[in-house]
Amino acid sequence: MTQESDHGRMAATQGSRIDAYVDRYAARATGMVASEIRALFAVASRPEVVSLAGGMPYVTALPLDVVGELVSDLVARRGPVALQYGSGQGDPHLREQICEVMRLEGIDAGPDDVVVTVGSQQALDLITRIFIDPGDVVLAEGPSYVGALGTFSAYQAKVVHVAMDNEGIVPESLAQTIYALKAAGSRIKFLYTVPTFQNPAGVTLSVARRRQVLEICQRAGVLIIEDNPYGLLGFDGEPMRALRADNADGVVYLGSFSKTLAPGFRVGWALAPHAIREKLVLAMESAVLSHSSFTQLAVGQYLATQPWREQIKTFRELYRERRDALLDALEALMPAECTWTRPKGGFFVWASLPEGLDSKAILPRAVAERVAFVPGTGFFTDGGGARHMRLSYCYPEPERIREGVRRLARVIEQEMQLRDTFGTGYAPDHGGVDTPGPDIA
Repeated sequence: MTQESDHGRMAATQGSRIDAYVDRYAARATGMVASEIRALFAVASRPEVVSLAGGMPYVTALPLDVVGELVSDLVARRGPVALQYGSGQGDPHLREQICEVMRLEGIDAGPDDVVVTVGSQQALDLITRIFIDPGDVVLAEGPSYVGALGTFSAYQAKVVHVAMDNEGIVPESLAQTIYALKAAGSRIKFLYTVPTFQNPAGVTLSVARRRQVLEICQRAGVLIIEDNPYGLLGFDGEPMRALRADNADGVVYLGSFSKTLAPGFRVGWALAPHAIREKLVLAMESAVLSHSSFTQLAVGQYLATQPWREQIKTFRELYRERRDALLDALEALMPAECTWTRPKGGFFVWASLPEGLDSKAILPRAVAERVAFVPGTGFFTDGGGARHMRLSYCYPEPERIREGVRRLARVIEQEMQLRDTFGTGYAPDHGGVDTPGPDIA
């Protein structure tokens, strides 16, 4: 053993910090921590494990041969443009096509106010970068999308959760929270919401509450960030009218092709009021100089030449079948003390465990039984969510979903027996979860 490695071993055994750079990081780096989902990925991706964890779109449902031909044709015909630097705001023709897509949700907008981004996640990062100083408040649903919470934490925002139920954000809770924060002198920069088929709860903000939320935020001068990746994936009727459709000045709309086409293209966008749009372009250029011309043109070619509305219909029918498989299995197999939401679109069900059970504590046992989910604590910043879990139905086949629920129900029943034997304060020691891997939504 070398002297250097011996010193490293001694430092580790004495409890010293192994990271030699820890004292050099910016203060905001302390908020950059692995998400609950990321820590699950290496385990959940094993073929023997039924993963009800990650929100991975079922891209196999795409006509992959057609997509391959489209990409090949793009390189052959427009290679010198597709492989070159592009505009920081995004390809002009694609921005026009994005406006056509948004019209399905009642949004009347022009391409000048659209900024193309690397997925809607980058749009969220840029918005947070523009608005947030350390200590500023972001309002967010409780529970809220884990990727958003990670972004807010990285920029040192204080996240304050607003109560929600089966109809989405509770307007009274929103109004009371805003009032209390302003009375305390806090700076509220925006409300972040996924109003349609919410991640992780699967619920949708009702029409009446949409009007109320818009009115409350307009009166209080609070900007709304409307994150809407699932809006076109409803199982019944026409798409919901977006918040942005009824307030062009007070809402920044974030969209994505990750769920309605494929996440591998990494193409999303932000629709913002003019002043915010200018800042977004500057932030985009400083972050990546310009977005990928190749992926933008590929998505634009797909929208121009393929029946993309029919493809979205195919996705909707596929996800509806899997949603039904999950709900039917939960009804048939879960203990009576469990409850869950009944989404009308999107990817997720939010399930509640019996009193005294902790979803994060039982996860290792579930993984040992070859089923994975996401513990509810990952969707809160205030310690909430311990009795909850997010179940995703978008990727596994229906029969795999049923088998996953069967395994999960068995684990919950065993945990209930332990609870009844040792009381609600027992702390099960089921071991840990394996090595982190890449994030999935």
